[in-house]
Amino acid sequence: MRASPISPTVDFDADGVQHGFLKLPYSRNDSAWGAVMIPVTVIKRGHGPTALLTGGNHGDEYEGPIALSKLASTLMAEDVNGRVIIVPFMNYPAFRAGTRTSPIDAGNLNRSFPGKPDGTVTEKIADYFQRHLLPLADYVLDIHAGGRTLDFLPFAAIHVLDDATLQARCEAAMRAFGAPYSMRMLELDSTGLYDSAAEEARKVFVSTELGGGGSSTAKSVAIAERGVYGFLAHAGIVERQATGSGEARTSTLLDMPDGTCYTTSEHAGLLEMCRDLGDMVQAGDVLARVHDITRSGAAPVDYTAKRAGLLAARHFPGLVQLGDTVAVVADIVERNIPVPAGR
Repeated sequence: MRASPISPTVDFDADGVQHGFLKLPYSRNDSAWGAVMIPVTVIKRGHGPTALLTGGNHGDEYEGPIALSKLASTLMAEDVNGRVIIVPFMNYPAFRAGTRTSPIDAGNLNRSFPGKPDGTVTEKIADYFQRHLLPLADYVLDIHAGGRTLDFLPFAAIHVLDDATLQARCEAAMRAFGAPYSMRMLELDSTGLYDSAAEEARKVFVSTELGGGGSSTAKSVAIAERGVYGFLAHAGIVERQATGSGEARTSTLLDMPDGTCYTTSEHAGLLEMCRDLGDMVQAGDVLARVHDITRSGAAPVDYTAKRAGLLAARHFPGLVQLGDTVAVVADIVERNIPVPAGR
């Protein structure tokens, strides 16, 4: 296999705090010998587990970039037992553009694994994570939100795996993240996922969906920040710190058992949501209507729930295209699961 063109400006084996870049040469019209410089922070003390923390896998999702940027500037080596690798803006070109995919090659990083060292810019980034960063990690957290076209209840997520032991370890880490909801997630298409790459490498992997609409909120960022510390404490890398608030937090476990959880639009038009996130629905309930925007006087098309459950995700904002996911309904498995106290 050809060597990766990406070179780090940090030493992953050195103790202390290092801030640097993953440097990817990229020749272009405005910089013949230029490079894509992906920020990275490494915080290490002694021997112990390694956590790889990423945000910005999609460039229009902001809870991860904010929470991890703050972590990179505040976490000290003396707080760590082991190593934390922080990449706040994983698909850096997409993040700079504020778009889901890269403006350079239209690459969706979360559909590009295992990548190619001699491929597109996005494939080169995926290859570096696949062959150089994932092997360093024991625990992997990839923070997502809905971006500009989806909105979610705030949940941490894992997949249902064939390996029951790894499944249990991932589920324990998901619960330690401590989001208001925890999801056993069913992907419409898992081909090329960073998630799958980490799981196939037998890493403890947790993802999230913490909101959406192409922005963040004080609440969603706070969930991300608490969750990162809970994840690191679960890994044994940091000590769990008491907040002093005495607030008892719980999480609700959700499941997406099959494709009936998804409602897909078969029309393009104006979307009218008839239920809000967090609503309980019954099979047959109208979730949304799509109105014809090419003429007035036409009756809207109703989209109904295929199953009973909790409305966990919805399309965002108001216009919908043929083939868009309109809504996701999930089963409630368990309520009021205690979240470990502290930060």
